[in-house]
Amino acid sequence: MSIRVCFIGDSFVQGIGDPEYRGWVGRVLQATGADVTGFNLGIRRDTSEDILRRCWQEVGARTMPDADNRLVVSFGSNDMIEEDGKLRVDPARCLANLASILDESGRRGMATLVVGPPPVIDAGEGHLRHTSALADEMATLCREHQVPFTAITRDLADDPSWNMEALSGDGAHPGSSGYQKLTDIVLAGPWHAWIDSGSTAH
Repeated sequence: MSIRVCFIGDSFVQGIGDPEYRGWVGRVLQATGADVTGFNLGIRRDTSEDILRRCWQEVGARTMPDADNRLVVSFGSNDMIEEDGKLRVDPARCLANLASILDESGRRGMATLVVGPPPVIDAGEGHLRHTSALADEMATLCREHQVPFTAITRDLADDPSWNMEALSGDGAHPGSSGYQKLTDIVLAGPWHAWIDSGSTAH
């Protein structure tokens, strides 16, 4: 049975800033080496609200009844950006949006994996604190839903290549080395066990 994986999220899922136009999604698919068809549904500046709003229309159009349909979700960095003195999306609301997606993927029998939010380097320490706390809450939520979660926030914040490339670019998005680091973290996590598992819900 063929595996179809939708990757839904923000600009980091889209791979903005990568001169090779692969981002971490393309690199993960390239390293997987299985019969996997990937669909990149990342959109720049999207928050969890935006992603939830468009999720099932876009994912539904890319699933097939006779395929092993999967979903990878990654968002939160944009939610934790401050605009006009407040966060774009409250952390509790972001978590509720993630829970909604996980609940629906469970109803659809779609195995799901969540990748935590990357740090936005030029957004400062406050953003990192908010994003790290959100990632911890996401991990707890995923455990409750029995969905694998890959934590990336702190590792990327401490990674010299991620920081250097982001600061030499637009302040948020890395280049090839940074996306390779993110890829390495994803591949070292539950990805291979998840992609090799059967087509049961979560």
